[in-house]
Amino acid sequence: MLAVPHNALSPFPVDGAFPAADYLYSLAAATAVMVALWLRQLRTKDATSVDVGWAATIGALAIGAAMLSSGSALSRSLAAVVAVVWSGRLSLHILLDRVLRHRGEDGRYAALRERLGPRAAWLFVFVYLLQGLLAFLFATPFVTLAQHDAASITPIQTAGVAIFVIGLALESWSDRKLAAHRRDPANKGKTCRSGPWRYSRHPNYFGEWLLWCGIGAICSPGAHGWISWIAPASMYFLIRFVSGVPWAEQQSLRSRGDDYRAYQRETNCFFPWLPRVSATAKGTH
Repeated sequence: MLAVPHNALSPFPVDGAFPAADYLYSLAAATAVMVALWLRQLRTKDATSVDVGWAATIGALAIGAAMLSSGSALSRSLAAVVAVVWSGRLSLHILLDRVLRHRGEDGRYAALRERLGPRAAWLFVFVYLLQGLLAFLFATPFVTLAQHDAASITPIQTAGVAIFVIGLALESWSDRKLAAHRRDPANKGKTCRSGPWRYSRHPNYFGEWLLWCGIGAICSPGAHGWISWIAPASMYFLIRFVSGVPWAEQQSLRSRGDDYRAYQRETNCFFPWLPRVSATAKGTH
């Protein structure tokens, strides 16, 4: 099979040598973006846009790696396409749903700002620097793939693409169903139970984690492919135990009370499964 040529002008090492320089470049770029967004937050007192910046930075780092790294044209193109699809969809969704609608600061950041008090504007720099570090972490699979010299797609990459598409479709479907539920005034105070929300209390988060498992598989070939699995493992931990599910559960209990408690009894938290029949529902038959 004819090998796809390298990028002869690339400053990065060939597949097999540990590419410390490009990872450092990525970390520096992510940090610079977050510092700029933090300075903007000092003026607006609203940190919601940091999530847009986080997703967009990952896509930008992947594109940069695809343009400059030493891998084959196939590997660099695959890294760029997958990153742009993921980053573009999430950045646009957050921008349209949370930033441009001017619904106020994201609840997580508003609660943190209230807790920190007058020091919040300046202490938020640590939040932004952490977001930069996470952007770097989640960009590393794409940087790793862009360094891989390959002339064809492997079976595990094919499976990864399928998993990525399924996860992306599930997350998009979940977002649309939830948005439609919220638009209906009759649903105020009620929990969305239609579509994927019937089988999981957080199908959007499950879809996000699933697509990152696909990214891990897509980016796993190559000398340092093991690095790509750090991202889906980290995504699961962050979503399930840190800033995703726990915060969403607290907010839902505050806003929907007993209706959401019933939903908790009936529906799996994260992994989709058939809904359970609650004791109250059983007593009505």
